[in-house]
Amino acid sequence: MTEDEFVASFEDGSLPEDCLRHRDHVRLAWIYLRREPAPEALRRFTEGLRRFAAAKGKAGLYHETITWAYLLLINERMERFGRERSFEDFAAANPDLLLWRPSVLASYYTEETLSSEFARRTFVLPDRIVPAQAARAGGRQDPQGARPAL
Repeated sequence: MTEDEFVASFEDGSLPEDCLRHRDHVRLAWIYLRREPAPEALRRFTEGLRRFAAAKGKAGLYHETITWAYLLLINERMERFGRERSFEDFAAANPDLLLWRPSVLASYYTEETLSSEFARRTFVLPDRIVPAQAARAGGRQDPQGARPAL
C-alpha cells in the first residue's frame, strides 16, 4: 500500500483495524511529519486516531499523552536523522520507537502517569528523566532519579 493509500484509508476509516498496529502508527506519524509542519501533523494525526478508534467502536483506546509523546519523539528523531530518508531507514535507525512493549516512553513517564485517566485525555509532560538526559540538559539528578534539580 502506498503512503497516499495508507493515509487515505486511515482518514476515511476503511483501513482494516489489523492494519494499524504500533509500527503502522509510527509509520503514519512519520508520513504526516514528512508532509506537514509538526503542529499540523499533530492535529491531523490526533484527529484521525480519534475518528478511526470511534469508527471501530473503540473510542476509549485513544490516549493523548502516548499519541503526542510518540509523535514528538518521531519528529525529533526525523530532524536528527534526516527527513528525506525512507521509513525503512528511519525504522532501522530507531528500533526503540517500534517496540510497543517495552515502550520507549518508560524512559520519560512513570507507569502511574501513563495509566492515569488524566494522561489519557490530556497531554502530560514527562515525569521521569533518565540520567544521560539530565547530564545533557545540565541538570542535577534528584535522589529518586525522577527529575533534574533546578
